[in-house]
Amino acid sequence: MAAGGFCKLPNGTVVVALNLPYGPAGVRVLVHARNRARALTRLRNLGLRAIYLRGNAEPPTPDEITAVLHHPDGLIWRTAPADNGVMVNELWHPIRALLRGPALVRQG
Repeated sequence: MAAGGFCKLPNGTVVVALNLPYGPAGVRVLVHARNRARALTRLRNLGLRAIYLRGNAEPPTPDEITAVLHHPDGLIWRTAPADNGVMVNELWHPIRALLRGPALVRQG
């Protein structure tokens, strides 16, 4: 399970943002898809099986939406913001870069 949220765009598609446990800080993953179910399916097809979106507590920001819409895969990540909400200036990475690293720590 992951904290996150979604935003429906005017063309009917959605951007889903999820905070996933990974390393000391975790990561923020953005997915652009036709609907929420398809966005989560895209992540599950990559091997992230225990991904669920409950509620809309942390929807994507306008900057995050712009970033994922401009990426050809529509699936990007970067280190999650610190507890105080301060974000380090880190570029977005394609999901391939995350999956090449050590396995995600899954909460059960």
